[in-house]
Amino acid sequence: MSEEAGGRVFFSNVRRSLELEDEIRLISVGVDIGSSTSHLVFSRLVLERLDNRYVVCERNVVHESEVLLTPFIGNAADDTTIDAAALGAFIDTQYARARVDPKAIDTGALILTGVAVRRSNARAIGELFASQAGKFVSVSAGDALEATLAAFGSGSAARSIRESARVMNADIGGGTSKIAVCEAGDVVEMTAADIGARIVSFDSEGRVKRIEEAGRRFAAEVGLVLEIGAKPDATLLSAMVERMAERLFEVMSRPVLRAETNALLRLDPLRNERKPGAITFSGGVSEYIYGHESRAFGDLGPAFARAILERVEAWGPRVEPSDEGIRATVIGASQYTIQVSGSTIFVAPQSVLPLRNVPVVTPNLPLDDDMLDIRKIAAAVQTALRRLDLHEGEQTVALCYRWRNSATFARLDAFCKGVSAGLAKLLDRGLPLVLVGDGDVGGLIGIHCREEARLPNPIVSIDGIALKEFDFIDIGALLETSGAVPVVIKSLVFPASAAVGRKTAGS
Repeated sequence: MSEEAGGRVFFSNVRRSLELEDEIRLISVGVDIGSSTSHLVFSRLVLERLDNRYVVCERNVVHESEVLLTPFIGNAADDTTIDAAALGAFIDTQYARARVDPKAIDTGALILTGVAVRRSNARAIGELFASQAGKFVSVSAGDALEATLAAFGSGSAARSIRESARVMNADIGGGTSKIAVCEAGDVVEMTAADIGARIVSFDSEGRVKRIEEAGRRFAAEVGLVLEIGAKPDATLLSAMVERMAERLFEVMSRPVLRAETNALLRLDPLRNERKPGAITFSGGVSEYIYGHESRAFGDLGPAFARAILERVEAWGPRVEPSDEGIRATVIGASQYTIQVSGSTIFVAPQSVLPLRNVPVVTPNLPLDDDMLDIRKIAAAVQTALRRLDLHEGEQTVALCYRWRNSATFARLDAFCKGVSAGLAKLLDRGLPLVLVGDGDVGGLIGIHCREEARLPNPIVSIDGIALKEFDFIDIGALLETSGAVPVVIKSLVFPASAAVGRKTAGS
């Protein structure tokens, strides 16, 4: 099949029914490009049909690449360019070692994390995977999303269910640290700070090779002079590491932060109203915390790990092993599933379809009351967008809702107005309004948005589909025979985590 005809026949051929196919086998690859390290994971997935949705029932790792120090062009202190050629060569080598033909890949995910997503050529890095277009879910993992990915990938979310405990995960990377607090399988608090093990890096002789802005800030606090090509004072460098650990521990544990610590935050601070029962670690520094790595890689990793672990152990919560360390945020695969919308849908104009790789948001909408509150609906939508770093309205999103009770004019009107207010930034850019429900009111809602709310944007309102957060969807063109639309669902797969599937009942 050509890309124009719909890609691989597993998913996109609208002339083929999947109803009789109870099992699908896929080859997937996940690529994590971080500010410090980059790596790949190849997996074989087995999907089984659950009602009208396919779910991952088995995941076997075929090949885990070695961890590459993310290559940069030049050694200048202000360099912001990832060496795309070197990274591409590394990726090609890993395909060869995995004995996987790129053409044989069915699905996968590319994520740019930490400081890497801010590099000047981050978009160009994504284009390295142009040959896999349509198969990859490409995610620029902003701080909130990366904190969430790490919480699930490390197993903290699952542990919070298993142990009925408040579990904190500290994902400590090269450029940033992300803290997530989990309860009952959900991330209830998160933050991120410009504190990482590779904010200063060194060559084999111990001379400074690279300095991030946060590195200069911490050095100045302890009176350390950092210069490219010079060896720093060992005593002051140790003092700098202790200061970094002190600041990070403050972020993790204190309800009120000092101004110097608050200035390092990339998200709102944690409330820290009560202490977690357990703490797990992920990211590159976790490899030292858990004793999985002893080698030094020209950064502050070993010393920083010792300093932060010392403070956490004195704090009191038990330190538990994580399911994944440095690979916690790499997506093992993208689970492709397909559903077909119901017939009560609304699409205008029809030329808006197909849509590809649309991220799903699942706001906690207050839809139980007889009279719906427009402002509460709008606030819930905005909260969900911010959780996934989609609040700037720069791309189309699919808003998933579960309709409750009757579909009176007043309730439909309040729903449409609340959703439109919550998505105002997106709609002001002229992007389509995409609504996905699990009931049979998609057509009514779409008509109301167009005819009563007079929304000028393209509208896609479909139903009969069950989605969850971290899904991405493709919505195909209308099927001539039924007037329905095929929907390909791409769900991020977290290794060894049952928590991701926690909300899929009925999906």
